[in-house]
Amino acid sequence: MISTPLALHKTIHMAKISKKRKQALSKVEKSKAYSLAEASKLVKEISTTKFDSSVDLSIRLGVDPRKANQMVRGIVTLPHGTGKTVRVLVLCTPDKVQEAQDAGADYVGLDEYIQKIEQGWTDIDVVITMPSAMGKVGKLGKVLGPRNLMPNPKTGTVTNDIGKAVKEVKAGKIDFKVDKQGIIHTSVGKASFDAKKIEENAHEILNSIIKLKPSSAKGTYMKSVYLSSTMSPSLMIDTKTLAS
Repeated sequence: MISTPLALHKTIHMAKISKKRKQALSKVEKSKAYSLAEASKLVKEISTTKFDSSVDLSIRLGVDPRKANQMVRGIVTLPHGTGKTVRVLVLCTPDKVQEAQDAGADYVGLDEYIQKIEQGWTDIDVVITMPSAMGKVGKLGKVLGPRNLMPNPKTGTVTNDIGKAVKEVKAGKIDFKVDKQGIIHTSVGKASFDAKKIEENAHEILNSIIKLKPSSAKGTYMKSVYLSSTMSPSLMIDTKTLAS
């Protein structure tokens, strides 16, 4: 049984959250489709978390991801980075260790890190490896795959140019992929970013997705686009204002 003081504390705490959310919601017109520039300014105003919120895009596409020829996946370098500290693990042979370290990799090695990952360690954001190491790295699929950490040549994370790959990831290179529901979720920066930087990052991603439209996709390709920050209301973007 919950004591009265604790219940009262919870009620007050919930009321505080509700008040902030109410203020944020009052600034958003539910049925309005905003331009990217408008939404990028407004998302900063309705971000009410005490920490620096992530600003995210949710893009619903008119594709069937179950069909191989309608899979939308790509890589893009955000002009202003993600605002996040990206932890990079490089799984490489000894001759590439110095190159990876010089480029700014957080963790570098091979067998010892493969063993750590097999034991459940995944305290990383990106894994980069080289083609010659894929024989060993391939067996990590069960652990890395579900976390979207498995290196892939299509995203530039299986390469012999280790230094370049690390620098690109650290500079704001991200990969995106449509999920089973036909939606792409991706970060475009932080609430502390200038509105113009949020807009330009979002524009870069949306343009990349538009260019990747599968020829087999019929009807409306970009069905809906929403911009939001952590725990903020979502802002509907007017898809007619986006480049086609």
